[in-house]
Amino acid sequence: MFNIHPTDMQAHRTHAPTAIRQDTKAWRVQVWASFGIAATLCGTGLAWLPGQDLDRAFMVMGYLFTLSAAFAVSKYVRDNEGRRVDTPMWGLVVWGGFALAMGLTAWGLWRMEINPTYKAFLAVSWLFLISSVFTLAKTLRDAHEAALALARQQGAEDTLQ
Repeated sequence: MFNIHPTDMQAHRTHAPTAIRQDTKAWRVQVWASFGIAATLCGTGLAWLPGQDLDRAFMVMGYLFTLSAAFAVSKYVRDNEGRRVDTPMWGLVVWGGFALAMGLTAWGLWRMEINPTYKAFLAVSWLFLISSVFTLAKTLRDAHEAALALARQQGAEDTLQ
């Protein structure tokens, strides 16, 4: 067994460069491609949506509402990962908005009087869009945090020299 004093380990941690985890280019391409494909599928489905103008307008608003609400939930969850930085009321607004957006859009899709196959296409493309938003938001946040960590690391190295 090694006998290392805790203060020696702390000194080693503060001066040793830490590895910064970055996503691969292939992963970033896959994430952006998934988001682009999902958005294209949703846009195509909504553009060719049969039925009344009011139904089409409702569905476009629902898709946009869930899209922005999913980004807000992703940010909220990530910001509060280590410790709570947002107020409980903001959490209620973010999660409530997401639940409302998902519920109203699902309700609108369910009640539309269109071919069931078309409904299934709209539902699957919508869920694909929402899941790809979560992945895209995480990937963008990871890249931002890696850039900040790299800048801090380079600043610390410059200070030591």
